[in-house]
Amino acid sequence: MLLAIEQGNTNTLFAIHDGTAWLAEWRTATDSKRTADEYAVWLVQLLELQKLDLSILDGCIISSVVPQSLFNLRNLARRYLKVEPLVIGENVDLGIEVRITKPSEAGADRLVNAVGAHMVYPGDLIVIDSGTATTFDIVAADGGLEGSAIAPGINLSMQALHEAAAKLPRIAIQRPNNAIGKDTVEAMQSGVFWGYIALIEGLVTRIKTEWGKPMTVVGTGGVASLFEGATNAIDHFDPDLTIRGMLEIWRRNQPTPRT
Repeated sequence: MLLAIEQGNTNTLFAIHDGTAWLAEWRTATDSKRTADEYAVWLVQLLELQKLDLSILDGCIISSVVPQSLFNLRNLARRYLKVEPLVIGENVDLGIEVRITKPSEAGADRLVNAVGAHMVYPGDLIVIDSGTATTFDIVAADGGLEGSAIAPGINLSMQALHEAAAKLPRIAIQRPNNAIGKDTVEAMQSGVFWGYIALIEGLVTRIKTEWGKPMTVVGTGGVASLFEGATNAIDHFDPDLTIRGMLEIWRRNQPTPRT
C-alpha cells in the first residue's frame, strides 16, 4: 500500500491507497520541527483507528513545499516503512513538460496539480489552488505547465489585516450576504471574501485573454470550497486533484514488470 504525503505551508495531508482506492486521509498542521518519530507515533494511532497497521505500507511518495520538513518526512519513510520515498522534484518522471523559465522553481504542489488536472480535464486549463498562497497555473492541452500567477492566500490576507491594523479584530472568513458591511466585522468579511472573488475573476479573465484560446478553470485547495457558488469563473471544484496527481506520478515511476 502507498502512503502519500502532501505537505503545504499550513497543513499536511497523509493518505493511504491500496492500489484501487483511497482508504483513509488525515490532516495535521504543518510543523517543520516535527520529527520522524513524532510523525510515526501520530500515524500509528490513526492507522489503528482504521484497523490498519504500519507494516502494510510498502511505498511512499512525498510532495512538500517546506524544505525544512523534508528531512524528517524522508526519515519517516526510511525508518518506519523501510522504503525510499519518491520525492516530487528529485529526478522524478512527471510525464509532462515544465515550460517555465526556471523549472526548478516550480513548487511540488503545482507540478502535482498540473498532472492531476490533465488526467481528468481536456484542453487548456487554469488550475487555481487556494491555500496559504493562491496559485493560478496554466496547463496546456498536452499537460505542459506553461506559467502561473501567485497571490497571497485569503487566510494570509486576513491575518495581515488583523496584525497590521490595531483596531481590526481577528475574524473568521465566511461569505457575507452583502458587499456593504454595516460594522467592522462585516466590512472586513466583505473586503476579504468579495475581494478574493474579484481577484479570481479578474486574473482568470486576463489569463484567458492573454492565452487567446478557450480554457477550463479548475479550483482546488484547502479553502476552495469557500468560493463554490460565489463565482462563475471556476468551472469545476476538485478537492482530490492533488492526491490524484501524486498517485499518477507514483505509478509512472514504478519499474516496468519484466516479461
